[in-house]
Amino acid sequence: MSKRDVVFPPERRALYDKNRYSPAVRANGFLFVSGQVGSRADGSPEPDLRTQVRAAFDNLNAILAEAGCTFDHVIDVTVFVIDPETNLETIWSVVPEYWGDAPHPALTGVGVTWLSGFAFEIKAIAKLP
Repeated sequence: MSKRDVVFPPERRALYDKNRYSPAVRANGFLFVSGQVGSRADGSPEPDLRTQVRAAFDNLNAILAEAGCTFDHVIDVTVFVIDPETNLETIWSVVPEYWGDAPHPALTGVGVTWLSGFAFEIKAIAKLP
């Protein structure tokens, strides 16, 4: 197997090295982005949910930009939400700031019980330009 073509966003490589995963991998014309959470530079969660969601999208967009993409290149999204019954409305009020115009990417939403101190995580697949 050839070496993975990994994309690291600026100034966050130590966080990924510490947690032993790649933020994104290019393969066969696609970019596979690992789940992004609303973490501060040190990896700790943003306490406010809206701020956390914005930070997750900002982290996602930094990876996309490093690979020469924008959110418009995203074709598939999976979101993970702690307590969706309580949190989804707040989360979804922030999403239009980042989502862009229709047609939107495919979406899978998963309610989960644990995200290591976070309430929201987003992973994506983008078609490389």
